Amino acid sequence: MPEGDTVFRTARRLHEALAGHEVTRFDLRVPRAATADLTGQTVHGCVARGKHLLLRIGEYTLHSHLRMDGAWHLYETGQKWRHPAFRVRAIVATARREAVGVDIAEVQLVATRDEEQLMGYLGPDPLGPDWDAAEAARRLSADSRSIHVALLDQRNVAGFGNEYAAELLFLRGILPTTPAAAVDADALVSLGVRTIRANRDRPDRTFTGVARRGATDWVYGRAGQPCRRCGTLIRRGEQGADPTRERVTFWCPTCQR
Repeated sequence: MPEGDTVFRTARRLHEALAGHEVTRFDLRVPRAATADLTGQTVHGCVARGKHLLLRIGEYTLHSHLRMDGAWHLYETGQKWRHPAFRVRAIVATARREAVGVDIAEVQLVATRDEEQLMGYLGPDPLGPDWDAAEAARRLSADSRSIHVALLDQRNVAGFGNEYAAELLFLRGILPTTPAAAVDADALVSLGVRTIRANRDRPDRTFTGVARRGATDWVYGRAGQPCRRCGTLIRRGEQGADPTRERVTFWCPTCQR
């Protein structure tokens, strides 16, 4: 699942492959930007803001959001793709490398000077250069909802998704239904930033410290299985800011109180 660490690694890969090179092919397969053409422009770089990718080309920024299933793949220019063309939403190629956006939910092209109109609402990003832990904790503490919902709100902290919310709350021993105002936000934010920074350079995300498949999470995706600490069966529920945005929650009823 693409969360802040996945998006950070994707931005780094795109930057290393494309930055400083001239665009030889530019193809956005979305109605609002289908006629846009930045061929001949120079790629200045790619950065991540929370779960958002910003690929800066010439005077424009190609903004994309991976959502649940999206990904950017890199190929040698002219190399055969490993996925069907109908799933492709964006192509940015240089003389040597080709970046192909597959199953991307959001694709927008904006003037770089207008980036903040898209990103300005985001809270502090633990992987960003201007990370502000005190502000992130303040925003969480001021949220009137449950801590699980508050952690997922990108206006509070940018980059944490459902897996991070479940795992961080387990590690801090907090039920996902606990009011955000009742949580030690400073400690939760401190754990969150340490964890996501450790994971940003790993090929596979882990919260247990074990990279082996099936052993990386304490509670996420483990409903009905025994807790790795106490043996109690992990429970599953749903929470969201409203009925249309409910997400699955996982917790141990013994370790989280």
